Amino acid sequence: MGTSGQVAVLGAYGHTGRFVVAELLERGLRPVLCGRDTGRLDALAGRHSGVRPGLGVRPATVGDPASLDRALAGADAVINCAGPFAGTASPVIEAALRARIPYVDVAGEVEAVADTFTHFAERAEAAGVTVVPAMAFFGGLGDLLVTAALGDRRSADEVFLAYALSSWHPTAGTRASSAVSRERREGRRLVHADGRLELRTDKAPTGRWSFPAPVGNQDVVREFTTADSVTISRHVSVPVVDTCMTSGAVQDVLAPGAPAPAPVDDLGRSAQTFLVEAVVRSGGAERRAVARGRDIYAVSAPLAVEAVLRVLGGRARRAGVASAGELFDARDFLASLAPHVSVEFAH
Repeated sequence: MGTSGQVAVLGAYGHTGRFVVAELLERGLRPVLCGRDTGRLDALAGRHSGVRPGLGVRPATVGDPASLDRALAGADAVINCAGPFAGTASPVIEAALRARIPYVDVAGEVEAVADTFTHFAERAEAAGVTVVPAMAFFGGLGDLLVTAALGDRRSADEVFLAYALSSWHPTAGTRASSAVSRERREGRRLVHADGRLELRTDKAPTGRWSFPAPVGNQDVVREFTTADSVTISRHVSVPVVDTCMTSGAVQDVLAPGAPAPAPVDDLGRSAQTFLVEAVVRSGGAERRAVARGRDIYAVSAPLAVEAVLRVLGGRARRAGVASAGELFDARDFLASLAPHVSVEFAH
């Protein structure tokens, strides 16, 4: 464990950032609030003054490396919640390498996550710094479910991830990140096939998926590629990582003028619920893991914070860029997420 108990949070006043700050406080750590807008940082510190007076406020922008160095000074780790991550991940990882502290982000952008593995794997390992991209609902949770279902195996014939969201009201960050990804893809879509990511111009297929009760049979959009396709394929040898999303959720998130998540409890969570089913097929055998919970943005906070605590506590398997399933004991990690996430396994 680091000596200061301080964890820098970039994008602290953003939608997911606020959940991360609250989770750090709940776990007894000292978040350092970082971002571009000093006024919003001060306001966030004020809201938490009753729990932890005098939270550190450190304005920083990704275009100013010196400001990032000041933001990370004395911190044990940094959690990057500031998207779009195509523009923020690289500068913040560079700052973490200079400070020699672990880096975790909640990126959902498939390309940005792939870039982190491509550009920083060797440097992070050489520096002895652990870098964990996509430690969130997309990327981290699915990777842990698949890894736990695999058990001791490190290969599979097929991996399926099926997402059922009761609704999907996107944050401003989701909309901005989606726009960046669409621009990078030039209207094409990403699919993980033949052991790699490839761009296609055809329309995503649709179908039906039989989810566990009470969700049941649902219309889905197939090949709804998420960051899990990157994180899983980094440490599991599998030719196909297929994902599907309930059609209603896809319609929600793509609707013009889609509303932002509406808080309905004291924690700021929305009423949205989720079910994620991981299906791993290998050698004629099939294993399944199912996760249930509430609010895909809020649940990213315990995922990211638990990852930081495990890295700082010496419970990560190695340094360098790695995904959740590669770094941690997947079943133990999933168990630690209760009561935020409930998990079941079936063979």
